[in-house]
Amino acid sequence: MTRHRLALSRRRLLAAAALGAVAAAPAAFAQGWPTKPVTIVVPFPPGGGTDAFARPLFAAITKNTGRQFVIDNKGGAGGTLGASVAAKAAPDGYTFFMGAVHHAIAPSMYPKLDYDILTDFVPVGLVSSVPQVIVVNPQKVAATTLPQLLEFIRKNPGKLNYASAGNGTSHHLAGELFKLQTKTFITHIPYRGAGPALQDLVAGQVDMMFDGLGSSAAHIKAGRIRAIAVAADKRAPGFPDLPTAAEGGVPTYKVATWYGIWAPKGTPREAIERMQAEMRKALESDELRAQWTQLGTETPNLWGEQFGAFVASEVKRWAEVVKSSGAKLD
Repeated sequence: MTRHRLALSRRRLLAAAALGAVAAAPAAFAQGWPTKPVTIVVPFPPGGGTDAFARPLFAAITKNTGRQFVIDNKGGAGGTLGASVAAKAAPDGYTFFMGAVHHAIAPSMYPKLDYDILTDFVPVGLVSSVPQVIVVNPQKVAATTLPQLLEFIRKNPGKLNYASAGNGTSHHLAGELFKLQTKTFITHIPYRGAGPALQDLVAGQVDMMFDGLGSSAAHIKAGRIRAIAVAADKRAPGFPDLPTAAEGGVPTYKVATWYGIWAPKGTPREAIERMQAEMRKALESDELRAQWTQLGTETPNLWGEQFGAFVASEVKRWAEVVKSSGAKLD
């Protein structure tokens, strides 16, 4: 064999080896991932709706994989602080972000966000979609039905207040939408997350709240707060006695709080696909299906690009609500 042919053969062998290594790398990554703890950034304090779904989901995934999936609560600025932190995290497959409908609202409420939910993240999948529920402190508000509540508010404009998880969150916009559609006035009191807001509602520091059913569920069942109506087309799983807003005379009032998982842009596809597989396994288990029913929702099935398209549609929808309601940062 000539020297030229020998050199050519060596180059071909090296090229083939390199191609083989590239082809094997994704499979090895997927098979070995995760080799260390995975951080899930939750952009609200403990005790809110995001936490109510994040903790059982990732406890199940930790159990199934034998690896640690750690919740990192980073509350503030209506959930946008945690989102900003997650967007800037190393895209190595070891940081994911659990956001919510609030992050589809934020672009219309916060003009100077340093991240874009549609371009700085890769959509992984929907975790749950829970109807909003109108809840009141029974010691502060005597109404037990939506017509009774509306009658009191109209006779006493501004007397009642409502807590939210913060400016620009679904709790805030749900309240503003309610006021717009019922032509009423209730004072908005923003908090640094649904957990603290809910604590003050239970304690009687505020009168009412437009909360995700998932975070209010346990308090409703314990009688600490009273559910007035659910903002959905049909009654919620696990709450068959709770009327819809339509049944209470406000047929157009429909709001859901949904929660989903994203990865920072640039995260290896193999890590995302493995995360999706582990999420599916956990969400389809009898244990989590039962928990989701108790929290007022059903098991979703929206992944990847379809989930991303849904988020884009929500960004557009809430921009219109913000404009129509005139909602502003308090």
